[in-house]
Amino acid sequence: MESAGGIVLMGAAVLAMIAANSPAAHLYAYFLETPVEVRVGALQIAKPLFLWVNDGLMAIFFFLVGLELKREFLEGELSRPANVLLPAVGAVGGMAAPVAVFVWFNSGNPQAMQGWAIPAATDIAFALGILMLLGSRVPVALKIFLVSLAIFDDLGAIIIIAIFYSTDLSTAALIISAICLAILGVLSWRGVSTISPYILVGTIMWIAVLKSGVHATLAGVALAAFIPMRDLNDKAHSPLRELEHDLHSVVAFAVLPLFAFVNAGISLEGVSFSDLLHTVPLGIAAGLFAGKQIGIFLLCFLAIKTGVARLPEGANWGSLYGISVLCGVGFTMSLFVGSLAFENVAFDPADIFDERLGIILGSLLSGVVGYIVLHVTLPKSA
Repeated sequence: MESAGGIVLMGAAVLAMIAANSPAAHLYAYFLETPVEVRVGALQIAKPLFLWVNDGLMAIFFFLVGLELKREFLEGELSRPANVLLPAVGAVGGMAAPVAVFVWFNSGNPQAMQGWAIPAATDIAFALGILMLLGSRVPVALKIFLVSLAIFDDLGAIIIIAIFYSTDLSTAALIISAICLAILGVLSWRGVSTISPYILVGTIMWIAVLKSGVHATLAGVALAAFIPMRDLNDKAHSPLRELEHDLHSVVAFAVLPLFAFVNAGISLEGVSFSDLLHTVPLGIAAGLFAGKQIGIFLLCFLAIKTGVARLPEGANWGSLYGISVLCGVGFTMSLFVGSLAFENVAFDPADIFDERLGIILGSLLSGVVGYIVLHVTLPKSA
């Protein structure tokens, strides 16, 4: 089932909430803080388990995202200019409007403003999983529109992470990363189709990027750019497609659920309605639910009405609006950006908040309302 990944992801998030609010909450906390260390001579990587998930396993997720981006631009739907414009325009609106909503709520608080990018993300696994619950009623072109928009959204999130969430840069580590990129370039230029050399160099690059101050997940995207689309000795064989196929189940059923489990466990002890009304979670929730749908639908509407683009085949204005709402499910990517945004920000104890409340509330509202709108507006049969 195409919806299976989203369902498992949702289950992991619910399980995390149960664990964090049960008598076993201390065991959940111990699990997250379990120290994990790898040392080779003077080189040491020592982090709690949840950071190994966020910095390590999520690099695999971003590697898969990079593979999908490359395939889509070279041979997929995004290789056709007619299919690119509408989702690209929608993605611009879907990132700009949520950021504007968040800024409107938090412009007077410089610490809170570190989280401006949190509502800009769309969780493709969750959104596609919810859409697939509607089965064959969903036109293929509408599904392609959602996936393409989410891909542009992911690309924007990658750029934001690289530019705005990289700190204390290490020159030596960046030089090593650049050397790794050069080696990957030579491997690709020489037409090496065996995956193992790329993975070896990519692992070294991940360690260097981890130590450089640039977020380590970007190493996954960089590595994906050099995986060959075609084997020069066997044109029918695609190393990139094969690797993407092998990783898809691992990411959908292990990496992302584990990420959700270690990040979504919000303790509700002592949480009051006023906590939801703090400007940060409120700005995130409003950005995801209101900002996403307004930005995507408005720009797509203008593009279609001016003749720049056209409605996806088989779709109507109602189903396009439903997809716009559904894109407000920012769960995985929003949690990830949120874990970076406030990592090194010092807050006044009286101004403590949990940005995850806003992410979960905004994503939940977007998922439920988006599903209802699509259920009503899509054709009753395939």
